[in-house]
Amino acid sequence: MLAIAGGKGGCGKTTIALGLGQALGTPTRRSLVVDTDRDMPNLHRRAGVAPTPGIADITASAEPTAVAQPATTVENVDVLPCQTAPGAAIDNAIDSLSRCDGPVVLDCPAGAGPDAAQPLRAADRTVLVSAPTRQSLTDTAKTAAIARALDAPPALTVLVGGDGSVDPSDLLSCSGTVHVPSVSRPLESDRAVAKYVEMANVLAKRNT
Repeated sequence: MLAIAGGKGGCGKTTIALGLGQALGTPTRRSLVVDTDRDMPNLHRRAGVAPTPGIADITASAEPTAVAQPATTVENVDVLPCQTAPGAAIDNAIDSLSRCDGPVVLDCPAGAGPDAAQPLRAADRTVLVSAPTRQSLTDTAKTAAIARALDAPPALTVLVGGDGSVDPSDLLSCSGTVHVPSVSRPLESDRAVAKYVEMANVLAKRNT
């Protein structure tokens, strides 16, 4: 499982989760993108699906892939919204995700608090998402430290916006960086989509 995490809300984590999910998925092995942010549950809006059913509807007899909805804004991606879901439902959903065959991407809450730690505990690796500003990167460094402590070390940094000149590798102790341009339709833009594919290729080389 991949956790998409960052220090600040609004830096583009949800869009990156969907774009990367599309790059990792195939028609026969679809990606599952899961919203774990109860405070700002906006995955369903970006994915173009209803807020329910979602993770609160997962039971012993209803597996995550049976509850998930196919995204309409990206291809080869199913999504699990979390609107109105209690924390216990997120724990239950995360526990059941290990049984999924395809790629699983967790759209995490921002920051380094308990809610952000919840999905990081289950993830194998983390993709750090930040704006290319000192404040955003400083906050993301705290998230990176939590990810390492929870055994989900950063595999890649994604900087959204900027001119590509910022190198966060020393601050975040993560050598791989992909710069995503700021575009009006980031899930449709050829420039942005090419960057999602680049992310998937970097992660594949690192066996993530």
